[in-house]
Amino acid sequence: MADSIISGNPYYLVLSVIIMCFASYTMLNMIEQLQPKRRMYGFNWIIGGASVYGLGLWTMHVVSLLASDYRMVMDWSMLLVLVVCAIIVYSSLVILKKQELVRGRYLFSALLMALGSTMLQYISMLSESVVILQMNWPLFWLSFGVGIAGAYLAFYWLDSKSPYYKLKSCLSLGLSNMAIHQIGMHALKIEYDNILSTDLLNEYLLLLAFLLGLSTLIILSFSLTTWLASNKYSQIDERYKLLVENSMDTIAVISDDKWEFMNRAGLRMFEAQSETELLGQSVYGLLDSQYHNEMRAWLATGQEHEAVPAKPLELQWLSMQGTLLHTEMVSASSTFSGKQIKQVIIRDISERKKNEELLINSEKLYVAGQLAAGIAHEIRNPLTSLKGFLQLIASGRGNTSNFYDIMKSELIRIESIVSELLMLSKPQVYEFVHKDSRQIMADTVNLLETQAILHNVMIEFHSDYRPLWVLGVENQLKQVFINVLKNAIEAMHNGGVVTITMSLEEESAVLIRIKDEGSGIPDEQLAKIGQPFYTTKDKGTGLGLMVTYKIIDNHQGRISAESKLGVGTTFVIQLPYREMTVAKAEQSDSAM
Repeated sequence: MADSIISGNPYYLVLSVIIMCFASYTMLNMIEQLQPKRRMYGFNWIIGGASVYGLGLWTMHVVSLLASDYRMVMDWSMLLVLVVCAIIVYSSLVILKKQELVRGRYLFSALLMALGSTMLQYISMLSESVVILQMNWPLFWLSFGVGIAGAYLAFYWLDSKSPYYKLKSCLSLGLSNMAIHQIGMHALKIEYDNILSTDLLNEYLLLLAFLLGLSTLIILSFSLTTWLASNKYSQIDERYKLLVENSMDTIAVISDDKWEFMNRAGLRMFEAQSETELLGQSVYGLLDSQYHNEMRAWLATGQEHEAVPAKPLELQWLSMQGTLLHTEMVSASSTFSGKQIKQVIIRDISERKKNEELLINSEKLYVAGQLAAGIAHEIRNPLTSLKGFLQLIASGRGNTSNFYDIMKSELIRIESIVSELLMLSKPQVYEFVHKDSRQIMADTVNLLETQAILHNVMIEFHSDYRPLWVLGVENQLKQVFINVLKNAIEAMHNGGVVTITMSLEEESAVLIRIKDEGSGIPDEQLAKIGQPFYTTKDKGTGLGLMVTYKIIDNHQGRISAESKLGVGTTFVIQLPYREMTVAKAEQSDSAM
């Protein structure tokens, strides 16, 4: 046996180190293909990596023994040793990939990895023919410590992703395992009771050739598979990078309320010179303070496996240069390296907000112009009459007593126009009380009955037997009924029937239908009903129905019109049904 520090032919030793480094590199490539949410997929990669590493370890050991004066033991018990070694290496890799084990993960994995290596080194040299066995325990523990140190450094570099991390990791594993082998040959002194005959040597060499060929084939196949998978995933990763980096929207990752990643579009939007200005900084640093609480609540929702709000969140930010940004944001929750993260997409809608504001202002100006033109048109006519009569009175011509009556009616007309316009101004405070809408309609019918007779119109009133309670202002609701009924009466120039039907719809709404038998309204005119100063009457202002629509809206109801030419028009009014208790009903009756 050699007494030198390094035992064996250096060429064989270099070959064994290359084999071990190659197996280690293949194993590291395989365990990097893991996907956290695909457990069976990860199991296959880990068990494959453990098998390749175990085969490489055994191949290195055999080649190193061939280069030395030590006897090589070859029997089928080696297969059991190899399987146990692979199981220990598998356990080491599983612990390494447990991201929740932040402390001690590298050390536990390194301990198991060194245990597998030293076990294969020492047990593989034993057989039934051993008669003398001496162990130098300090050297044994030294070899074990070297294995721990080599595996620890390899795992640390693997997770740190430093430059050339795979090369450094596989060299650390390869050289440390070669050191275990060399120290082990000095630590273990063995004598056998039989000699290695030519026949036994031939049998060993035959078995050795088979096992070395098989292990080499397995390692090469795993290496090729890993290379193809790595190449495939690198292409996919490149595609995703292109999609993310070329996106027009900001794509970012938030972890622990801090920016962890942001694409180029995000850096441009926040006017940052480099990603170091944003990454690692709090997301609330650039967020408008009025949105902080909303952002915290929103980030707290939609943890993994929970539903995420689909509606985008509108936020205001300040860029690094102080520019105000209007944005909308959507997110998805996930885990990365054992941490909960938020993947967010932020869209800059500042330009859209400006356009919307311009559009709203334009609409306001258009409506104001329409309203001003309508008011001027409606008021100018009676004002012209008043001006003419005042000139006649000043000249002393004509019967002035008749002029006063006409002037008074023109002033009343102006007053009615102004009153209706006031109804459309700022919402006024009214006391909403429970009222039976049947009674309000009955009062309205009595009020307009004389006018209906003058137009040769008959009013038919049908209502539900139950009280149809609504919560509202009686005078305003009466005004609605008056406006609609008057339009129905005036629409029938040759007389006819106005049919009023009141009912309770599914215990939730009071349904009122007012149907006339007039000539009907064309579809293009029906679409404009309710607009200011739009009317089909010769002397109408168009404000009556506009006020009607406004009152119904204030009472949280709905109003619509249906019409057929030559058949008639039906106005449908829906008001929320507010059931009244018996006590309140008695109080209402006593008040009346």
